[in-house]
Amino acid sequence: MNIETIRPQKGPQEKFLASSADIVIYGGAAGGGKTYALLTEPLRYMDVKGYQSVIFRQNYTQITAPGGLWDESKAMYGNIFGAIPLKHPKYHWSFHDGGVVWFDYLWRDDDVMSWQGSQITFIGFDELTHFSEYQFFYMLSRNRSTCGVKPYVRATCNPDSDSWVADFISWWIDPETGYPLESRSGIIRYMARQEDKIAWGDTREELEQRGISKRAIKSVTFIASTLQDNRILMEKDPSYLANLEALPLVERERLLNGNWKIKPAAGMFFRRTQIGEILTRLPRDIVSYCRGWDLAATDEDEDKDAAYTAGVLIAKRSNGRFLIVDVINRQIKAGEVRKLIPMTAQTDRAAYGFVRQRLPQDPGQAGKEQAESYIQMLAGYDVAVKPESGSKASRAEPMAAQWQNGFFDIMEGVWNESYLNQLESFPESKWKDMVDASSSAYNELTLGMNYNIDNLT
Repeated sequence: MNIETIRPQKGPQEKFLASSADIVIYGGAAGGGKTYALLTEPLRYMDVKGYQSVIFRQNYTQITAPGGLWDESKAMYGNIFGAIPLKHPKYHWSFHDGGVVWFDYLWRDDDVMSWQGSQITFIGFDELTHFSEYQFFYMLSRNRSTCGVKPYVRATCNPDSDSWVADFISWWIDPETGYPLESRSGIIRYMARQEDKIAWGDTREELEQRGISKRAIKSVTFIASTLQDNRILMEKDPSYLANLEALPLVERERLLNGNWKIKPAAGMFFRRTQIGEILTRLPRDIVSYCRGWDLAATDEDEDKDAAYTAGVLIAKRSNGRFLIVDVINRQIKAGEVRKLIPMTAQTDRAAYGFVRQRLPQDPGQAGKEQAESYIQMLAGYDVAVKPESGSKASRAEPMAAQWQNGFFDIMEGVWNESYLNQLESFPESKWKDMVDASSSAYNELTLGMNYNIDNLT
């Protein structure tokens, strides 16, 4: 019989599980073994009757999807004697008349109300930057215990400079570089939150001297980790490092190097010097085309300027490269857009053959009706109408990763200069229409299309 030992790896993971602080935040980069550490934490009290713990993710899918939190818990807890997996009323594990580990999600701030009146000994947040400050501190009020174990909170995270977490752990981060200060990792400080403001001190006594009640004071620490600290993952999946190194600059700095200060800025996504070639004729190895559209939402913006409508045609080649074939960027009224799109679809078919037209779908019933009207208007053409999710910057990241690694060429055209100017100034420029249209085309070519021109009849 094989006996599997569940224990932390030496280094930051062990330090995380050994900390005595009331609140410990762990991570700051991808691949540091954060979820494993979070799942390991409640096992020390699995035989304690009345020990109640919950680990939160932002949404239900992150718990139940293949490879998600529930699957990871089964791999870890499945061989523990007396561990029983249950899915009702929520996903949870019960340990032989001892502790219970619940899994739940907090999508909206109001979701915390379902825990009103609860007493939870251990609260875990997997990816704390995905939760609001309100959610975190409300659940902190549910962090109570009658089982004999002192209540505590543990959280994991990746860097996000715009998150409230960045400010919360700022003492542990170098203000100049954005990287965690190794000399401060694991050092405990003390905080109290009163009237939505946080007071910090190096000792409990320091806060008490300011008139803060002992009961309001919590000990806090941040423990930094990176992929290099997770030797098991590095051995099992050596390609994971290459995946992180291939990310766009901003995400690479955050997820690989743990940078809490870096933000998207002009030149960090696209630079013209990263283009492979400027071509004067189409190569023969093109396997698929897609024109992505960013539509004028209104006739005028707040400055009374007509909004731009952009259509960017990108080709995917058999050698793995991409080609910006054509760019349309018109400052026209919203009503004229409905004439431009079918006219362009007709021109694309005549010039290039099979070209998918990808259009965005706005949320709500009005967006659904608009999408249906475009599909009818483009009857006979290959068209995809899909909702866009996330920020413009996040949608541009997959394309930016390939662009930065030199996998894009561009056709020579009168639109080159205006197109490259907007890409280089993204995301700080007022207009982002050509970038958004490019992202849509690229994402459709790489994620949404499963055909080859030669297979279409």
